[in-house]
Amino acid sequence: MGEHRARVVIIGAGGYSGAELAELLLSHPRVEIVGLFGSARREETGKAQAFSDSWPRFRGLLDLPIRATEVAAVSALAPDAVFLATPHEASVELAPGLLAAGLRVLDLSAAYRLKNAGLYPKHYGFEHHDPTGLAGAVYGLPEHFRHEIKFASLVAVPGCYPTASILALAPLHRAGLVRAGTRPIIDAASGVSGAGRSATQKSLFCEVSLQPYGVLKHRHQPEIDAYVGMETLFTPHLVAFDRGILATIHVDLVPGTSYDAIEAVYRNAYADEPFVRICPVGQWPAVADVRRTNFCDIGFAVDPSWDHAIIASAIDNLTKGAAGQAIQCMNLMLGFAENTGLGIGERAHGPAHH
Repeated sequence: MGEHRARVVIIGAGGYSGAELAELLLSHPRVEIVGLFGSARREETGKAQAFSDSWPRFRGLLDLPIRATEVAAVSALAPDAVFLATPHEASVELAPGLLAAGLRVLDLSAAYRLKNAGLYPKHYGFEHHDPTGLAGAVYGLPEHFRHEIKFASLVAVPGCYPTASILALAPLHRAGLVRAGTRPIIDAASGVSGAGRSATQKSLFCEVSLQPYGVLKHRHQPEIDAYVGMETLFTPHLVAFDRGILATIHVDLVPGTSYDAIEAVYRNAYADEPFVRICPVGQWPAVADVRRTNFCDIGFAVDPSWDHAIIASAIDNLTKGAAGQAIQCMNLMLGFAENTGLGIGERAHGPAHH
């Protein structure tokens, strides 16, 4: 009792990732939510709406108003960490001012994930005007950038598809097990929450189906390639469940690569990682097994006659693919145990979402 609690602010509290952040942070023993703000791009009408009006399941738990975003108002709350669950363009507008005010920022958009500003017009439809932020941002994948995250002022929290893909593929590439001149093929399926909370026809209950999209042009392709360390071929699919991602990845291997060799690479890479689980031989990841947790489950098989591996990687797109990973990074930045507030118990069996 009486232990100091870190002060945190969420900007963009009205979306799925913002609500997921709020739920996780409410059960985090070392933090206090001191402010909620709307996206800078959202039209403000009349008086500030309470968070629990947008998300009734938080009634009586988090009734703070969602205020219009102004850097001075955020800074006045003296937060130890600020989460941006905002559109990419809004993050680019807000992050420089927040950093200039001496605040530490975790951005859940893609605004700072790609180091090359020239990629943003093509993949995200806007000109990037913060080269300083891009240069200084740390990619928020703790399994690969833990030390850098601890000391970062700006963390670019990875995308959900990239998280599932990079955790599965990067160790194999680094170990030299992917055959030269080949391109791993990533077929990944995501629940509808990955598309955001906006009302669109393809997201309607009676319309959502199983369908590929963004074929040969998805905006996550350059992020995946950059952090896997090689070119891949990524095709996403929209699936009729609310949350979760399953990536099935085909890899041509260096001739003679065995199942045991791949297992040794994974065990070496992730032996001490609290949130990466390697499935036993013959068992495969499932979205249900990672739902509402911060785990990434990885399973694989090898066809030695073709020197080919099939790898499956499962995460919850709103947890390890967004809010949970952001809090994992925040824990590192603030000196807390990395899994604080991310235990499986309260997450897997906690209050149902409606």
